Amino acid sequence: MQEKSGIILDVEDLNIRFDTPKGEFHAVKDVSFRMRREKLAIVGESGSGKTQTGRAILGLTQGRISAKRLAFHDTSLLGLDAAGWRQIRGRRIAMVMQDPKYSLNPVMTIGDQLIEAGQRSLAPGSVRSRALEMLEAVKIRDPLRVFNAWPHELSGGMGQRAMIAMMLMAEPELLIADEPTSALDVTVRLQVLAILDDLVKTRDMGLIFISHDLNLVRTFCDRVLIMYGGRVVETRMARDLRAATHPYTQGLLACSPEIDRPTRRLATLQRDPAWAEAPAAAPGAAPADTGS
Repeated sequence: MQEKSGIILDVEDLNIRFDTPKGEFHAVKDVSFRMRREKLAIVGESGSGKTQTGRAILGLTQGRISAKRLAFHDTSLLGLDAAGWRQIRGRRIAMVMQDPKYSLNPVMTIGDQLIEAGQRSLAPGSVRSRALEMLEAVKIRDPLRVFNAWPHELSGGMGQRAMIAMMLMAEPELLIADEPTSALDVTVRLQVLAILDDLVKTRDMGLIFISHDLNLVRTFCDRVLIMYGGRVVETRMARDLRAATHPYTQGLLACSPEIDRPTRRLATLQRDPAWAEAPAAAPGAAPADTGS
């Protein structure tokens, strides 16, 4: 395993294209970034390409992927065969989908699904105890009850915690979380964020946090990539997000209500189609010290 300061993911000029009845659709355009064991946010409106970028890292997109470089440590993720992906998916890189209602298998208990997620990388005799340990790690008070429960018996917050526990079964180095809190109420959202933050710090993981909420990532993440029309238009340290210079980022911030900055009327986001066709933003290298 590389040192904490080392680059774990290197993406250069990532492009994703889909063939449609109306012709080719260029969904992700020349996206470049590098990351260490940090909390990296990818932010943008629906359709900006942030989820497709996350899926491409795990080879889960249905589109055609091309890139100058797409590497996890020294392993190229371009053109991996099925055996190669089995060594990466779930073991070294895992992904938490947006809504547990559609991600958990409704005809399997939570325990069976956790065991299935860990059986390839753990000794047979340790999988059950590992599953209970992971349920406890995501702050589930009664792990055995949830282990034996069916997905429909869990609340949204509990289901999301079970999904996170499932993705942690093999102790991945990189976790991709696709809007993991969008379907949760405010209280449960804060609890899930606290769990993710604790996991990154205690397990020395990298986290890609896909979201549309700039105010949330500004306080939770280390660094932010802002996407529009498939491109990264700006890269900022999260703490400096209010100093953003791109008009799209400024517009998103102006449209977001803030308790400490009340306004009588929220701004309306003005979009310029040229932003989606402009040259890609400079690649966002991971900072020298992320503090994670």
